[in-house]
Amino acid sequence: MPINPDAVGAKSEPTRQSWTSKDALLYAVGVGAGQEPLEELQYTTENSTDIDQRVLPTMAVVLGGGGGAFAQIGSFNPAMLVHGEQQISLHREIPVEGEIETVSEITGIYDKGKGAVVVSEATSTLVSDGEPLFSKTMSAFIRGEGGWGGDSGPALEWERPDGDPDEVVTYTTRPEQALIYRLSGDRNPLHADPQFAAMGGFDRPILHGLCTYGFTGRGLLRALCDGDSARLRSMYGRFSSPVLPGEDLTVKVWRTGDGPDGASTAVFQTEGSDGRVVLDKGTCSYT
Repeated sequence: MPINPDAVGAKSEPTRQSWTSKDALLYAVGVGAGQEPLEELQYTTENSTDIDQRVLPTMAVVLGGGGGAFAQIGSFNPAMLVHGEQQISLHREIPVEGEIETVSEITGIYDKGKGAVVVSEATSTLVSDGEPLFSKTMSAFIRGEGGWGGDSGPALEWERPDGDPDEVVTYTTRPEQALIYRLSGDRNPLHADPQFAAMGGFDRPILHGLCTYGFTGRGLLRALCDGDSARLRSMYGRFSSPVLPGEDLTVKVWRTGDGPDGASTAVFQTEGSDGRVVLDKGTCSYT
């Protein structure tokens, strides 16, 4: 087991990344935003009459990297790494263009027997004013790296509420959805190359998990925030099943009350075309 459990607390050097209006538009189209409903034109166009361009909050996942600290956990086979969980916390609305500086930290390495879970947290500040813009937490499961007798990590307390969801939003992904989304930065051939996907046991390339996450974020904006990106405060989900481009994604939302700082809270699940859960144990806060 070459990874080092003592790497908890390791931090990356600050890194900078800038983005433009075009990058924001491309991300929005990559997660399925379009002309309908009309409220999405603010995310997909920069020159529509009486509409100012804005940025989808889930674009935070493709900004700032956040995995720089992973270089300090030791060596492992990247092909054995699976994205497990993703959380974003928005401190304010993401501007249409800008530059951020990001520092990431390894906050947990847990022994799951057949593998290890590595948790990384990253905070990105806007260079123009030095104030935090968003924070991200992600976990990765690395197969074959467990078994050293370490802590198995905290258990997540989450239950699907009884009864029908308060809101249901369904989107259809396009057959070429992964080819669009990959242009926002993730060029993993698993999402584009049929031969590479076959080596992973898939009939054809699969959709990026973070693309499913972005579709889900759009659903939450529509269901809870009237399409207003400034109202989403945080979003967490656990990836539970791969999605094939062309599938329907159905976001089921249950409102759960009031949270900290005057925000409201909700839980959600995202299902694929056959009803299986593809993004599980979802939580979010919004105003």
